[in-house]
Amino acid sequence: MNSERQFRIGVLGSGKGSNFVALAEACAAGILPASIAVVLSDVADAGILKRAGEFNIPARHIPPGKFRTKLDEEAERAYAAALQQAQVDLVALAGFMRILKGEFIKAFQGRIVNIHPSLLPSFPGLDAWKQALEHGVKVTGCSVHFVDATVDAGPIIGQQAVPVLDEDTPECLHQRIQVAEHELYPKCVAALARGQIQLRGRRVIWRT
Repeated sequence: MNSERQFRIGVLGSGKGSNFVALAEACAAGILPASIAVVLSDVADAGILKRAGEFNIPARHIPPGKFRTKLDEEAERAYAAALQQAQVDLVALAGFMRILKGEFIKAFQGRIVNIHPSLLPSFPGLDAWKQALEHGVKVTGCSVHFVDATVDAGPIIGQQAVPVLDEDTPECLHQRIQVAEHELYPKCVAALARGQIQLRGRRVIWRT
């Protein structure tokens, strides 16, 4: 990447967009040395699209296609084309509820990251905070990881712990995990933007 060109991020989301907001605010504050070039959603009325508008960031809905849990091939091509047109250096998933496969992963190999509400490899998949409560763990948290063809199993970039309290409900535990997510995600993406992250096998090394 040209050193004179600002690092560009494309964000994919399906919901309210709180992690997108954390990234956008970090960009605006100069904490994250990057700009968000585009926001894409598989949900036409997703809150993340409205939030993108509040930051004057281009945003659009791209239909996901015929499958319930993943993008179909045509949708994969449409998402990849939109991100390539926006000249993004990194794809950040922010509550994107579709599994990415095949050609999309190949098109952005090593350049897709996700935030997951558990200390991976524990509790992958949906409703990780409920899984943590049901399992009775005393500590959970969140993880930022690279995305590959496996679900929530790519190399881990960073993690932040959140204690599980005796009085916790799924809702209040999830809220506290989200606070940690909003701190961890911009920190990890900023390290990527600065070129401070090195991958050795499955180990992610932070360079100062």
